[in-house]
Amino acid sequence: MERLWQAAINSWNGLVAVTRSEAAFRQELALLAVGVPLAFFLAADVGERFALIGVIVFVLIVELLNTAIEKLSDRVTRDNDPAIKHVKDMGSAAVGLSLLAAGAVWLYVLIERLWP
Repeated sequence: MERLWQAAINSWNGLVAVTRSEAAFRQELALLAVGVPLAFFLAADVGERFALIGVIVFVLIVELLNTAIEKLSDRVTRDNDPAIKHVKDMGSAAVGLSLLAAGAVWLYVLIERLWP
């Protein structure tokens, strides 16, 4: 039980740290705050609501991983290292793809709702 409690504390500390340091994460949290009530308005089906909210949470998860990669890379070296630039670019691409996936799900539900 102690290990589970410590893991929860570490997770909370990570969320606080990324929220304080990353504007993109704060923007995506704001998107979640708007998206949750909007999901209940747009989708009557529980599965669609879950998908709408879930893809935003997915974006947050990918953003957390990208931020961790960037912070770790910056600790390894601040020099202009092409290999580290590629790693950071890949993390950024992962965030971009997660945003595209989220946009596709939201667009699908919006179209289904507005043009039955």
